[in-house]
Amino acid sequence: GYTLIRDPRHNKGLAFTERERDAHYLRGLLPPIVLSQELQEKRIMHMLRQYKVPLQRYMAMMDLQERNERLFYKLLIDNVEELLPVVYTPTVGEACQKYGSIFRRPQGLYISLKEKGKILEVLKNWPERSVQVIVVTDGERILGLGDLGCQGMGIPVGKLSLYTALGGVRPSACLPITIDVGTNNEKLLNDEFYIGLRQRRATGQEYAELLHEFMSAVKQNYGEKVLIQFEDFANHNAFELLARYSSSHLVFNDDI
Repeated sequence: GYTLIRDPRHNKGLAFTERERDAHYLRGLLPPIVLSQELQEKRIMHMLRQYKVPLQRYMAMMDLQERNERLFYKLLIDNVEELLPVVYTPTVGEACQKYGSIFRRPQGLYISLKEKGKILEVLKNWPERSVQVIVVTDGERILGLGDLGCQGMGIPVGKLSLYTALGGVRPSACLPITIDVGTNNEKLLNDEFYIGLRQRRATGQEYAELLHEFMSAVKQNYGEKVLIQFEDFANHNAFELLARYSSSHLVFNDDI
């Protein structure tokens, strides 16, 4: 019971019925009232509208996604015009800038230069085996904000929430990934809360080898039909990656 309400994929919050509470040993772990998902949605939308700062709404939505995935997507689908600017642009840009400060729980996979030679092993750490869509960034050109390094993770997370809400892709089939090769952003390098590698960006052969290992490992682990979207790579890498892997992988980049 306790494990169930801590599992965002299966947690229904107060929407668990009386029968479900008995069947899953939830008695006493929840308040006695049963609230429909619709009423929970109404309550959370009311709460979100009280926040005057967009970043507060973003953090509240991410918190909801981490504890009740079904309710998160119901809110997003039913209120897409209002919430799309919260979970994605423009609010996600500010969230990425402050990602280290607001970081609570990791979402997706972080693959850094430290994992070179072990990327396949890292991919196998992800609990889902039937991944269909990967959105990956190296954080070098996040929206119009430039190099945000590892903190660019907010972009793959946000983009994949749209794949689910607008495209109907199962959340379990989506995998956000950040490739951390360092950052040239001095402000981040000197930020005590920065969550990425504290080094200048790798370039040239070192960069190419890491990306090649990543692409090979993805194909080996998830098969040749997995879709890989390159997101917010700097142009000099974006064009090269698309040209190099378009004949061997299912890839695209909507930035170029």
